[in-house]
Amino acid sequence: MKKIKLEILGLSSSQSQTGSFALVLGEVSGNRRLPIIIGMFEAQAIAIEIEKIIPNRPMTHDLFKSFSNAFHFHVEEIIISDLKEGVFFAKIVCSDGLKKTEIDARPSDAIAIGLRFDATIYTYETILAEAGIVLTDQEEEEEKIETKPEKAKVKKEPSKKADDYKNLSIDKLKDLLKEALDKEDYEKAAKIRDELGKRN
Repeated sequence: MKKIKLEILGLSSSQSQTGSFALVLGEVSGNRRLPIIIGMFEAQAIAIEIEKIIPNRPMTHDLFKSFSNAFHFHVEEIIISDLKEGVFFAKIVCSDGLKKTEIDARPSDAIAIGLRFDATIYTYETILAEAGIVLTDQEEEEEKIETKPEKAKVKKEPSKKADDYKNLSIDKLKDLLKEALDKEDYEKAAKIRDELGKRN
């Protein structure tokens, strides 16, 4: 199966849903976005590494890197490998120079670890086709102007709860999805996408 390279575009947090963040991954050679909802600790671990902040004591993901260095293995790549019932799965691909091993992980942990090894992030076409959000050319141009590629953008915006979308029509959901994308509210867009996915 062909792998598609991804890059981290940003982290956005929700004031209305404490502890919930949307990690936004973008297709390197395309205009699709893959928002993944993650926890506060994992979002912090990712943000710390992106900003190159060195904590006083090693965090869990830093400990993993020290452990792997001590035993001479390296993380080569991260693969967002599956999507089941709205839950993403990932694999950490490690190598000791002779043998490759795949380790099952949550995408948030896999990416936090992968960043510490400068590992490339990939997914498969089936996952992007199912869960990816396509930006129009105009939205993509606006995003390029607003986003600094060297730093992930952290946004704080209130968002609707997933339950609020159950009673809306498909047309209304599509309108809200477009509106969320226009505002670059990827967390809200992910929730609307998931609700639309349940109805298909």
